[in-house]
Amino acid sequence: MRITLQKLRKFALENLRWLPNFKPGEHTALIIQAFIIGILAGLLNIAFRSTMEFVNNVIFKGGSTLLGVDQGGLHLLLVPLLPMAGALLLIPLSKGFPGQVNGYGFPQFLETVNIKGGVIKLRNILLKTLAPALTIGSGGSAGVEGPIAIIGGTVGSGVGQLFKVSGNRMRLLIAAGCAGGIAATFNAPIAGVMFAMEIVLLGNYELASFSAIVIASGIATVISRGHYGAFPAFPVPQYDLVSMYEIPLYMILGLIVGTLAVLYIRIFYGVRKKFDNLKLHPQLKPVFGAFIVGCIGIFLPQIMGNGYEFIEDALSGKIILPVIFLLIFFKMGATAVTLGSGGAGGVFAPALFIGAMTGGTFGLIVHALFPVQTASAGAYATVGIGSFLSAATHAPLTGIFLLFEMTGNYKIIIPLMFASIIGTLVAKRLKADSIDTEELTQKGIRIHAGREVAIMSSVKVKDVLHGDIPTVHEHTTLYELIELMIEKERYHIPVINEKDEMVGIVSIQDVRPVMFDEDIKRIVRAVDIATEKVITLGPYDNLNTAMEKFSLKDIDEIPVVDVLYPRKVIGMVSRRDVISAYNKEVLKKQVH
Repeated sequence: MRITLQKLRKFALENLRWLPNFKPGEHTALIIQAFIIGILAGLLNIAFRSTMEFVNNVIFKGGSTLLGVDQGGLHLLLVPLLPMAGALLLIPLSKGFPGQVNGYGFPQFLETVNIKGGVIKLRNILLKTLAPALTIGSGGSAGVEGPIAIIGGTVGSGVGQLFKVSGNRMRLLIAAGCAGGIAATFNAPIAGVMFAMEIVLLGNYELASFSAIVIASGIATVISRGHYGAFPAFPVPQYDLVSMYEIPLYMILGLIVGTLAVLYIRIFYGVRKKFDNLKLHPQLKPVFGAFIVGCIGIFLPQIMGNGYEFIEDALSGKIILPVIFLLIFFKMGATAVTLGSGGAGGVFAPALFIGAMTGGTFGLIVHALFPVQTASAGAYATVGIGSFLSAATHAPLTGIFLLFEMTGNYKIIIPLMFASIIGTLVAKRLKADSIDTEELTQKGIRIHAGREVAIMSSVKVKDVLHGDIPTVHEHTTLYELIELMIEKERYHIPVINEKDEMVGIVSIQDVRPVMFDEDIKRIVRAVDIATEKVITLGPYDNLNTAMEKFSLKDIDEIPVVDVLYPRKVIGMVSRRDVISAYNKEVLKKQVH
């Protein structure tokens, strides 16, 4: 039977009338959003890595050939020109988008996600692709993982804005995007999930969060594997736990790693403070920092770029003891200079590098002392990677699962668990903040849940509400209501009756479907489209309660009612008011 377009159209009209009215449930919608985020995160990871490889081929490798650096000798003195070229190319970006390009941007990202509502501009995708690619691809000492997490998080925020979500749902979608970015980069979906849970959500999550984050992480990994193959970020040789006598040695490695992680954090922020105080034009600071890194690179080229190939050398035991020991501290300094001066990138890859060199150094020493009872230095370098990352970020599960997925070797997990947990405990004991939260603490923002709840609970709604707000009578026409919204620039207006009692509330979302239909606008009354079941606050409720109610239905403004007369509106409070009040309290505590 011949199928014509007319027949298909008739079939659709007769049998698919339900489609326009189909609305997925909340859980289904979340799954759909997670799929979209995972796909986009995976694709953008490919775009980012391709961009960085292009920059590296053109500036670093092409520049090395052009300048004759490969020939050695006096040509090595020209090495600083390579990262300086990348820093110079950053200038147009940093001038066009001040404050959004230079430095380590992940702490500000965490602040945006956990405190400021999570609305991120999509241009961050382009900026966090180009700027780190220029810095890392030209030889700057930084990592791609922070930027790709921000790129994935921006995708999550964009999807959240598209579906008009806010509050905890927005944070969840951003975390799902970050998980997808990290998972695609390392080909490690579980590590992506742990990164989102421990670092992005600060360990504050519910079991319901897992579905979206796991799906986004898994889909992004599938896309990455489809393009790059099912290979880890770098190959890790298989190692065994030679004897139980090694366990105390791995515990000692954890102590060393925790101490060095704190040193890394102090150097990182100490150098950045020096550059902040340096009397030099802001646009020239990254160039000066690139010059310093290039000078180090003359003698220790391993510190340039993300250093993955040299991590492989450490895992294979191909680096001699004096060099691998020096690389620990020069990589710390080079990373601090690169990002502290204004270069763009992350600290994840440098942490892996430093951990590999720390573990490799320790392994070379103990294997020389106890050759029969210990594995080769590569085993300790492998454990060093995960444990140092855990200690520096205060995220032990991320470090443990990352190494497990990279090695596929269960036997290395036991020493890794000891070293990671001990390293993290030591780092937390010596310094309360991780490398990601130290900057926020210096600004007076205690981003972890306990501190935030304490501050929010100390401020009452009456201290932040807007008392002079417009209201409309229940018989007000939609035309008049829209005019009032435009005039007063208010997008949530209480609806009252003759007794000044609130009978509902109207939002811009309620009027948007009919705001361009002139006939309906003059017939429909405010009470006809008002939401009758209104979430309200009392003047003596605290801001923590307010934030919980904002999250109930992902709304942005709530009426404040009189304690004795619950239908008497005395003002409105917005999510923005709460966030502003929180930030003011933070500043007060910083001053005092």
